[in-house]
Amino acid sequence: MDTIKLDDVVQYVKENIGTFHHKRISSLDSLKLDKVLKRKNPYLFKAKHVLTAEEIIRGLVDAHISSNEETIFGDWLEGLAIFINNKVYGGWKSGIKGVDLEFDRDNIRYIVNIKSGPNWGNSSQISKMKADFKTAQRTLRTSSSKLNITCVNGCCYGQDTRPDKGDYFKYCGQEFWSFISGNPCLYTEIIEPLGHEAKERNNDFIEAYSSRINKFTLEFGKSFCGETGAIDWERLVRFNSSIKAPNKKNKRHNK
Repeated sequence: MDTIKLDDVVQYVKENIGTFHHKRISSLDSLKLDKVLKRKNPYLFKAKHVLTAEEIIRGLVDAHISSNEETIFGDWLEGLAIFINNKVYGGWKSGIKGVDLEFDRDNIRYIVNIKSGPNWGNSSQISKMKADFKTAQRTLRTSSSKLNITCVNGCCYGQDTRPDKGDYFKYCGQEFWSFISGNPCLYTEIIEPLGHEAKERNNDFIEAYSSRINKFTLEFGKSFCGETGAIDWERLVRFNSSIKAPNKKNKRHNK
């Protein structure tokens, strides 16, 4: 076992944090108004007495950013965790479905599914993870029947007071970072490097965000506001929820 140097973490962040910020902006650039409008509840906007196009647009874009950033940064933190574990235990990114990290310690092969936070899935998603763990165990034991395997769901932040789940262990926050690094203080030590160039990068994001808000507000006004500028709620609801006629190909198939 080696120890992870904070300088190594700092260097990794400097070299890779740009990927996270680039994906944030790319996600905004690829956003389409018609798609996000169809995913949201128009009745809710009316019930909240929303009166302006910009308020609707900000609600749509902010909701997209909130859910998307969690995923993007979760993927980025997964890469950081694998990097740290490789430095300490020689771990590697797994090629097995449903497993992100593999490493050996004290004659145990740990297979780890990494998530951003502790409340990442519903019962069916957790069941799928457990099924993936069982498949991974069978796959690994095909090549080495004597392999002692432990399954772990690692969460980059949060807490779980009952880590032993029977089929697997769930380590969150401090416990997760300590588990993959052997350093119980790592979870606080990595917070400072993550701010590398954050202000500069966020300025670029704010520019992209503002442009998207302006663009979508203009599009929304043309499509869903009347001559007086008021929102045409009936037109918006029809766009969001009206029955779509089947295309000719589907009609022929149904016959």
